[in-house]
Amino acid sequence: MKLEVATLVMAWFGLLGCTWADFFTSVGHMTSLIHVEKQLVQALKEYILLDEARLSMIKSWVEKRDALNLVIPEDEEGLSNSLDVYKILKHLNKDWSLVKSFVLQDPSPDSSHEQARLNLPYFVKLLEEGGTGKVGNRASETNSETLISTHEDSLNHMPSWEVYESLCRGEGVKLTPQKRKTLFCRYHHGNRTPQLLIAPFKEEDEWDSPHIVRYYDVLSDEEIKRIKEIAKPKMKRSRIYNYTTVSTHASISRISKSVFLKEKEDPLIRQVNRRIQLITGLSDKTAEYLQVAGYGIGGFYAPHVDFFLGLEYDLELVKEGNRVATFLNYMSDVEAGGATVFPELGAAIFPKKGSALFWYNLLRSGKGDHLTNHGSCPVLVGCKWVSNKWFHARGQEFLRPCGTTEVD
Repeated sequence: MKLEVATLVMAWFGLLGCTWADFFTSVGHMTSLIHVEKQLVQALKEYILLDEARLSMIKSWVEKRDALNLVIPEDEEGLSNSLDVYKILKHLNKDWSLVKSFVLQDPSPDSSHEQARLNLPYFVKLLEEGGTGKVGNRASETNSETLISTHEDSLNHMPSWEVYESLCRGEGVKLTPQKRKTLFCRYHHGNRTPQLLIAPFKEEDEWDSPHIVRYYDVLSDEEIKRIKEIAKPKMKRSRIYNYTTVSTHASISRISKSVFLKEKEDPLIRQVNRRIQLITGLSDKTAEYLQVAGYGIGGFYAPHVDFFLGLEYDLELVKEGNRVATFLNYMSDVEAGGATVFPELGAAIFPKKGSALFWYNLLRSGKGDHLTNHGSCPVLVGCKWVSNKWFHARGQEFLRPCGTTEVD
C-alpha cells in the first residue's frame, strides 16, 4: 500500500507538471489527472483505515501493559521468585516481539497497482544489496554460536556432566555415614599465626581426599553488603579461558556476571585479601585479584578445573605458576539450587552466607588434580553471590613444599 500510494503521488505530480506547462494549448491531460486523483484519494483512505487499525492494536497493548504497574526492583536480588522471573522474561521476549510485528508490519495487503508491481523487484534487489554487510555479520555470529554449541554438546557427553546434573538434583551424593566418620571440625589458627591465635576461625572438613574444608564467619553481613555495592556497577558477563587461543570468551557453559576488584578500589578489599592470606597461610604476591560473581535464576557454571591446562603457551602463567589453590567465599544463602558439586568425588556442598571453601588444585608435585573438577549448580530460587581468590604456585615453594611422590 505504501508503494502504491507513493507511485500514485509521483504520477499525480508528473501529470500536474505536464498539465501546467501546456495549459494554454491543451487540456487533454485534465481527464487523466482527475482519474489519478480519484485513485490517490481512494488509496489514501484505505491506507488511513489500515494504519488506524494497527495503531489501535498498539494502543490497546500499551494500555494493558501500563495497567500492570510492574514494580522495578532495586537489583536482581529483588527477583528471587522463579515464577516472577519467568513472567518477566516471557513479557520481555514474547510480548515485545508482538509489538515489533505491529510496528514494522506493512498495514496493507499486497499491492495490486501495476506500476508498483513493476517497481517491486528493483526495491527488493536494492534492499538485498544494502543488507549484505548485515548478513555477513550475522554469519559470523552464527559461526561463533556454533563453536559454543559444539562445546556444550561435548559437555553433555562427558561422564562428569551427567554426574554433575545428577548431583545437582540431589542424586548420587557419596557422603556416606562411613565417609562422615573421617570428617572433623576444629578451630583453625593458621599455624599459630598471632592474629588467628586470638580469634581462630571455625574449620570443618567437607571432604577428605582431596581435602576440601569450609571456614565459617569469614565475611560479615556488612562486609558482604559493601563488596556487592563496589562490584555491581562494574559487573559484566563472565568469561571462560580458551586453551587453544590463549584468550577468554563468553560461553553458555558459564551463565553469570563477574568482576575482579583491586585493593585500591576500597580499603575493605585489602582487608579481605589479608584475611584470606592469613587463613590459607599462602603468599598472595602472585595471587589474582578478588573476583566477585553473581548468579541469577538459572545461572550456573558447568564442571571445570581451576588450574590451567595450556600453561606452556602463556608466558605470564609460566612466570607466576599455575593456580595452586582456590578460596571461595559464599556471600549469600540460596533457597534452592546453587550447590558447588565435585562430579569426580560425588560431593555436593551448599552455600552458607559468610562461610568459605578452600582446596588445592595442584598436587604437591605441581601436577593438576583432576579430582577437583567442580561446577556450580543452576540457581532455582533466589540469587547466588560468591567471591573467590586464586593463588598461584610461585611464592609457595617453602609454604607448600613438594612431596616425596608425584601423587602427594
